[in-house]
Amino acid sequence: MIRKVATGLTAALLLALPAAGTPAGAVTLPGAGTSGADVIPLRGTASAPYDVRRSPRTGTSTGTSTSTGAAEASGRGVTVWQQRGVTRALRDSGATWFHTWTADRPSYLGRTGAAFVPMLWGAGSVTDENLRAAAEHGAWLMGFNEPDLEGQGDMTVRRALRLWPRLEETGQHLVSPAVAYGGADEGGWLDRFMTGAARRDLRVDAVAVHWYGGDFGPRRATRQLREYLTAVHDRYGRPVWLTEVALMRFTADGAEVPRPKVQAAFVRRATRMLDARPWLRRYAWFSLSTPTEGGTGTGLYRPARSGVRPTTAGRAYRR
Repeated sequence: MIRKVATGLTAALLLALPAAGTPAGAVTLPGAGTSGADVIPLRGTASAPYDVRRSPRTGTSTGTSTSTGAAEASGRGVTVWQQRGVTRALRDSGATWFHTWTADRPSYLGRTGAAFVPMLWGAGSVTDENLRAAAEHGAWLMGFNEPDLEGQGDMTVRRALRLWPRLEETGQHLVSPAVAYGGADEGGWLDRFMTGAARRDLRVDAVAVHWYGGDFGPRRATRQLREYLTAVHDRYGRPVWLTEVALMRFTADGAEVPRPKVQAAFVRRATRMLDARPWLRRYAWFSLSTPTEGGTGTGLYRPARSGVRPTTAGRAYRR
């Protein structure tokens, strides 16, 4: 549900508001939030069979839960956009990988030791130039960003399936489009995409979802996240990538985040849970940096006179 504007020239963010499963308008992320007890409901736990796909380059079966290249797809990561001190922050965070919602690694980042994973953000990103750029950045390529939300990737399942063979041409392992919600729903966007991919013999090596917890109780939120991801894995039998995650509540008035100590407690509980699930191959905290509007948001680092310094959540994440 978060869009990093993919021009490379701005760090503007748009937040789409899903209300009762329906996308609403966009607002800017406020700097501070309040606590509360609204719970984001979990959807769908039924299992459904999906055919194994051939792996890239080799043509061999990947299996349902041990995709080729799995050893490369492990570790905690972060989402990144341009801000002062971002290279230093990424180095300090301990993240093993990151993404910027773009096909090419941004020039504003220096060497960090963290792996960049490219993404084709939406239909307009599927160009020869972007496909060539993505192919230069390792074994994995992420599909479209929140195609189920207006103002984000915003495309029909049919269009995504028509474009998918272009991604296959890169020879990279492919991660499904990352849906904003309802990843385990029977008949939901991701379910229809995976069904269509199987019917068309398209290759999908892992499935991606986003999750923003509206229940600001760290223990409860971690349980809800675990149940949701388990339902997604049970449905598709693929490795799972959680490519945006944080505690953040969306309301008609904007977005709210919990107090820093609450967010940090969730970080500690959630990362322990995620690290313990072998089929959860990668996850990325939203986000490395604090909002440009000020405040802490969900960022792990904030600008300081000396460059950057970790937030309370950032200290918890880099353990």
